[in-house]
Amino acid sequence: MNTLTDKQSDSRVTFRRAYRPTSALAKDVRFDDEMMHVTLTDGRIICVPIIWFPLLREAKPKQRENCEIGGGGVSLHWPEIDEDISVAGLLDGADWQST
Repeated sequence: MNTLTDKQSDSRVTFRRAYRPTSALAKDVRFDDEMMHVTLTDGRIICVPIIWFPLLREAKPKQRENCEIGGGGVSLHWPEIDEDISVAGLLDGADWQST
């Protein structure tokens, strides 16, 4: 036996989910004195200390600016200093330093 009225049974609840990124792809990289800022295609900005990356820390500002975004945005490469960083690695955070 159905206890819902016709009006209640016809109403439909529409659920809308928040935006959830499915991939992290870099589109821009910039530096200030202490941090690297990586802008992702979904609007997020990852900021990490330059000190985490000795080659970047020791590089001249002009060398840091010469970053190539590869693999459609999955990796960062600095040819002058031979440094490679994955966007996934940046998203993992500081824990990788402790292993």
